Amino acid sequence: MRLGVVLPDGAPGADPRTVVALARHAEALGYAAVWLPDHPLPPAPYGPVYGGVFEPLTLLAHIAAVTDRITLGTSVLILPLRDPFLLAKQTATLERLAPGRVVLGVGVGWERSEFDALRVEFGDRGARTDEAIELIQRLHRTGGVGGADGTGFRGRFYAAESGVFEPRPTAPVPLMIGGTSDAALRRAARVGDMWQAFGLTPDEFTARKETLRTLAAGRRVRAGTVISLTDSDREIAALARYARRWEAAGAEQLGIHFGEPAGAVERMTEFMRRYGEEGARG
Repeated sequence: MRLGVVLPDGAPGADPRTVVALARHAEALGYAAVWLPDHPLPPAPYGPVYGGVFEPLTLLAHIAAVTDRITLGTSVLILPLRDPFLLAKQTATLERLAPGRVVLGVGVGWERSEFDALRVEFGDRGARTDEAIELIQRLHRTGGVGGADGTGFRGRFYAAESGVFEPRPTAPVPLMIGGTSDAALRRAARVGDMWQAFGLTPDEFTARKETLRTLAAGRRVRAGTVISLTDSDREIAALARYARRWEAAGAEQLGIHFGEPAGAVERMTEFMRRYGEEGARG
């Protein structure tokens, strides 16, 4: 199972330089990936936890410049709030900075007020997501908007008759679909390279993964989830045992939020040791 760190950029008073330093520590400790969330403008009652996150692609570009091996991903970016032409360019550029290390994790979003603020119809978010994915993947794979029939891209929400998309990424950026709804599973089965669950128990995850396998009909879609230090009453040993439960449940990747930046390096270090010990016990 590939272990990743969900970077704590939503912590009150978080400094982007601290987040970057944690990403470098994660790479040095042997974690496979670092992940950043996305919330443009959630309502005030959510406070700084959701409203205080940095723009993920900007911060990942800085992390790309100071790391060598670790995967850089969004977990997850609210796709219907982004212009797919611009997002395709941003992720292609990021992939050129860090070839083979970028994962575009996307979801449809859940907070209506963010959609109202960005003037996007909340009820269209699923359809917008599907259309945006199709467009981004076409741009990354072909270097333009033209389809197999020689026409441009003509969708309900996005359209272009012609255009050159260069430089393309060195390879299409892998797509991770976040969410546990039936629609999210169908989307992951159809176009995703990865699926990321949220809010499930290990047993529920196993069942949903089996549904995904059936829907994918032979397509390879890696499955994973995210967990937090608070899931184990803030005990690292318990968190390591919990991670092994997810591995037994069939998770192929696991993103871990280690809490606020202060002391995070020590918790990340201890977790790796404890996780190895749990594996040795079998």
